[in-house]
Amino acid sequence: MLFEDVYKEFLFDLEIKNYSIRTIKGYKNNNRAFLNYLCNEFSVIEVEEINTSHIKAYLMNLKMKGLSESYINGIQKNIRSFFNFIVEEGYIAEKRNPVLGLKWMKEPKVLIKTFNDDEVKRLINAYKGDFYLSMRNKLILMFFVDLGIRNLELCSLGSLDVGESVIKIHGKGNKERNLYISPFLKKYIIKYERMKEAYFKDKFMTDSNFFLSQNGKVLTVTAIEVMMKKAGNEAKIRDHIRCSPHTLRHYFAQKQLRLGLDVYSLSRLLGHESTIITNRYLQSIQDEQILELAKTTSPLMNL
Repeated sequence: MLFEDVYKEFLFDLEIKNYSIRTIKGYKNNNRAFLNYLCNEFSVIEVEEINTSHIKAYLMNLKMKGLSESYINGIQKNIRSFFNFIVEEGYIAEKRNPVLGLKWMKEPKVLIKTFNDDEVKRLINAYKGDFYLSMRNKLILMFFVDLGIRNLELCSLGSLDVGESVIKIHGKGNKERNLYISPFLKKYIIKYERMKEAYFKDKFMTDSNFFLSQNGKVLTVTAIEVMMKKAGNEAKIRDHIRCSPHTLRHYFAQKQLRLGLDVYSLSRLLGHESTIITNRYLQSIQDEQILELAKTTSPLMNL
């Protein structure tokens, strides 16, 4: 069985399972690069010819190119899904699945660095909220801070998804979750909706999303990132902190943990499939607290 034929079936299966366009693109590109490597380096073009050593060689090749362990593990995840599909379709036996002999690369422990409280205040105040676009940008930043949602989730938010006290989020894998609207956030939602209605009163809106461009169109992920970088420059964010929506998601997670929320509940709010990823935020906080404690317990400073 030719890899090329199974590859096409695999991509079609992802569409049937209603994976997002972004997710399918990742599976498509990563497995395409892998199959090209098999053909060019080992002249392997049929499913029956593959073995674990071929996949290991590819992953080590990526490592030699300087890619990080976490990035390579993400690629390996895509390759694993491809071969699990091949087994499910009966093209190779379970015991001959080459991914069974693979191990994940050990990822270095990384402290998640995010904004401090003062920086978040300055970010939000970078936009005064005195006209539609300014109020929109201000509220977008507040959504990231108070809800911890992803950039794409915010861009996909429909007007009907924002209720009186709950917001419906359409997350990864078409999984929905509900998030609570705090009274403070609700106050600015009311202000925004009033300004939005007045701004578009005599204008044509092509989309019904909650947040719209000045032309009444859906906002893009890139547009949000650009807006946030401008706010970061205005707020004078520390140079080593990446000013992005995802960094505000990190802030939300760590702030919730500091305020006493348990890891399981936080995992649900963030839309994580398990608490494994969420635990990284907790670990970063613990390490940060230990470093602060170490400042007062230096042996040399206390001689």
